[in-house]
Amino acid sequence: MPLIRTRTVPQDCHGALVAAGLSALEARLYAARGIADAGELEHDLTRLLPFAQLKGIAAAAARLADAIARRERILVVADYDADGATACATAVKGLGLLGAVVDFVVPNRFEYGYGLTPEIVALAAQKSPDLILTVDNGIASVAGVAAARERGIEVLVTDHHLPGDVLPDCLIVNPNQPGCTFPSKHLAGVGVMFYVLMALRAELRTRGAFAGGAEPNLAQLLDYVALGTVADVVRLDANNRILVEQGLKRMRAGRASPGVLALFVAAGRNAQKASCFDLGFTLGPRLNAAGRLDDMSLGIACLLAGSEQSAMPLARELDQMNRARREIESGMREEAEQVLAGMSPEESYSIALFRPDWHQGVIGIVASRVKDRFHRPTLVFAEAGDDEIKGSGRSIPGLHLRDALDLVSKRHPDLILKFGGHAMAAGLSLRPGDFERFRDAFEVTCRELMPVEALTRVIETDGTLEAHDYAMDVAERLERQVWGQGFPAPRFHDEFRVVEQRVVGERHLKLKLRNRHGLLIEAMRFANAEPLPASVSAVFTLSVNEFRGERMLQLMIEHCE
Repeated sequence: MPLIRTRTVPQDCHGALVAAGLSALEARLYAARGIADAGELEHDLTRLLPFAQLKGIAAAAARLADAIARRERILVVADYDADGATACATAVKGLGLLGAVVDFVVPNRFEYGYGLTPEIVALAAQKSPDLILTVDNGIASVAGVAAARERGIEVLVTDHHLPGDVLPDCLIVNPNQPGCTFPSKHLAGVGVMFYVLMALRAELRTRGAFAGGAEPNLAQLLDYVALGTVADVVRLDANNRILVEQGLKRMRAGRASPGVLALFVAAGRNAQKASCFDLGFTLGPRLNAAGRLDDMSLGIACLLAGSEQSAMPLARELDQMNRARREIESGMREEAEQVLAGMSPEESYSIALFRPDWHQGVIGIVASRVKDRFHRPTLVFAEAGDDEIKGSGRSIPGLHLRDALDLVSKRHPDLILKFGGHAMAAGLSLRPGDFERFRDAFEVTCRELMPVEALTRVIETDGTLEAHDYAMDVAERLERQVWGQGFPAPRFHDEFRVVEQRVVGERHLKLKLRNRHGLLIEAMRFANAEPLPASVSAVFTLSVNEFRGERMLQLMIEHCE
């Protein structure tokens, strides 16, 4: 049974926010998330952290400015997820606006794997680039950069992943590289690229490049930045919230790129009401589907489309891919549950699963679903050819997944072929015959690193609501705010009487609940059709339900006891 815990609200912060004009509820929500000054809630671009604090960015801007002046060919090498795709689109479009000769290549996950490998360098060399620019990858590409040097090709790495013990021998812009004092360590790959473009524009300005006309407006790239930042589930610190809010504003105003607007249409969502939910759960998965099932070049082509007319066929194809991905995922989840039925996940500190016929592009999603169900760090593996299996992992609070893999690798130097990632998500590869040995070593490591308390899922809530907070305007205000990783959307906890309930769509429960204030409220409980007793304690969020032109308040039930 999960442990339900109410977030702590520092009263001095709460008082300061109320004094600044926020409602008691909003002050409570923001104070519980570490906001002490109402100014931290302002999302004006002037509040962005200055790019000069990023280590290596001045040298990177100067090198790109030289490339533009010399008409050198810049080749962007992207990653195959939503962050990599949006970072690639940002680089290609942004560099083009600034006068560069630019093209891109994105590795096919199934043929080349991740990052700037020597094989990708050989592929890139066919385009005869003078400079390779990596986006959302490269910090671990020591061999790839060396291979590029041997061919006489310079490399500029822009990345946000955690570095290994050895860095590639080239120019690097990465807030997480040693010696970088940039205050926000949570920029997504697309955010790093956006910062590089801001520095490049400033460098070109000093060189007099815009003396004869207006400077390009880089704000037109912010819809890409917002989408990639939310889809990559990086921490939404104050700086990232500015980037996301500005991107959402462009979407709501109809000023997003044609490709992003087409993704909204294909997903059946209204861009004028764009939210973080749309970016993370509708647009992001459709973009990711290309990299998971086929080739992310399709997703990048959609993002870079010059008109909605040319973007729509690509967006619809991405939508179809996402439907196919969901079917594959559903089958894999059922098979994973069958495997787990013969085990005792609750008695373990970790879960590691492998079947040779599982789809390599979907293992990360399945790992996430299994992790959510059992609240254990989970790694799911699939065959990758060439006597190799690839795994994708998701973690829980209490275990830094990349650090855990690093420890396993140090203790067993011949076990993991390669690995990388973040605290909550990581990837690795093994030889097929080493799966059981890795599973056991990973379990031992998790037992050492995690306290037993971490194995109990904690549901953090913002407490109860007053009667006047059960209101449409409150739900609308909350839905339009920037919420996400590290800045969680508000959820509440209260007691209800169940007045009415019925199953809809075979898997969901539609409810009428009466709260402790006597108000009758509509509610939905998705993916759980089990009937509820007469009284329940529920964790829920406020939402707005639109049906046949009518809008009404609706609770989304996340957990019941």
